[in-house]
Amino acid sequence: MRVLVIGAGAREHALVGRLAAEREVGEIVCAPGNPGIARLARTVPASLSDPAALAALALREQIDVTVVGPELPLSLGIADHFASEGRLLFGPTAAASQLESSKAFAKAFMARHRVPTARFVTCESMDAALGEIRSGAFGWPVVLKADGLAAGKGVVIAEDRAAAEAAVAAVMTDRKFGAAGDRLVIEECLSGPEVSFFVICDGERAVPIGSAQDHKRIFDDDRGPNTGGMGAFAPSPLVDVALTARVMRDVVEPTMAGMAGEGHPFRGFLYVGLMLTADGPKVIEFNVRLGDPEAQVILPLVDEPLLPILVAAATGRLVRSAVRIGSERLVGVVLASRGYPESSSAGEPISGIEAAEAIPGVAVYHAGTAQQDGRVVTAGGRVLTVVGRGADFAEAIARAYAGVRQISFDGMQFRSDIGSKALVHQR
Repeated sequence: MRVLVIGAGAREHALVGRLAAEREVGEIVCAPGNPGIARLARTVPASLSDPAALAALALREQIDVTVVGPELPLSLGIADHFASEGRLLFGPTAAASQLESSKAFAKAFMARHRVPTARFVTCESMDAALGEIRSGAFGWPVVLKADGLAAGKGVVIAEDRAAAEAAVAAVMTDRKFGAAGDRLVIEECLSGPEVSFFVICDGERAVPIGSAQDHKRIFDDDRGPNTGGMGAFAPSPLVDVALTARVMRDVVEPTMAGMAGEGHPFRGFLYVGLMLTADGPKVIEFNVRLGDPEAQVILPLVDEPLLPILVAAATGRLVRSAVRIGSERLVGVVLASRGYPESSSAGEPISGIEAAEAIPGVAVYHAGTAQQDGRVVTAGGRVLTVVGRGADFAEAIARAYAGVRQISFDGMQFRSDIGSKALVHQR
């Protein structure tokens, strides 16, 4: 089959890397791709914000199935464009993508369908938001979320009233996240460890494909501002068979039934961000695609061909209850550019990628990279994800950081504690 992968990050590099090794896959085209992906697939220039042009690309390239990596084209209706032209795409419609593209929609949906989540209120104006903050109804700390897409950075945990009021102003007056801040969701701050739970959905059914734990803060020991993710490990040692069954029963199945019942059947990857509270798992957020950096540690653990599963889901024929998952442990460390997440430098030459990849059990996925004068250079933001795999987390961590030590570029920053939480709970 001819496959089109949409996206340009490390998540898409992991997808392409996985699919390129499968017998059912012929040529892979990636739009727009990156220098790492270009070693495995043919890359073509493309705008992620132009679904019609991406549909035209699939037609021109005679693509059999398209897999969408990032949330932006999904929120803009790429699945709807493809469906209107009779082309097969794995990913939800624009209406179904509201589970991620609108925090207000997702919270109201969960309330309607009794999916466990934090208490919340949605505010349409700054005055309303300040009123809720000053009422103290949610206690301290309190969580504030920009309604729309904000590249994983639209969440603020305010420790007190002053910080919360400053966050409201930044989102709704200063427009820190642009139109994403037109509405603000305020909710209670849940307590407990966070885990990410992933399923593949066909509109009616869903099958789990693994769990992971992400590290959002820029600095060690979960300090500093939130980022798109500085590293991840999989599987989460906190997610056992019993918890998997409970999340499927209490979260995934009501979500699938609710979306179908409201006329928006969900097909695609569904990422369930969970807080494991004293009262049981509660949903922090939904994403309508694989996470980044979670994809880099989840996909290599799927121990059977992935493409047939994606095609079955895209056609509404996912007649299985499980996907075979390998027994290894994976740890991914993100290397980011200077200034990230508030700003980032670009154009810095990168050395050592080949040396890192030469280490047994190490893979390097490109994200913010570019080709310049025959060299791979930084393109800003999160630059690379270095993944180590091993029989246990200690081995995976050692391999990941052995790979990190081989790579350098000016301004490189990374956390030195990715995976350490797994060692505490490792069984």
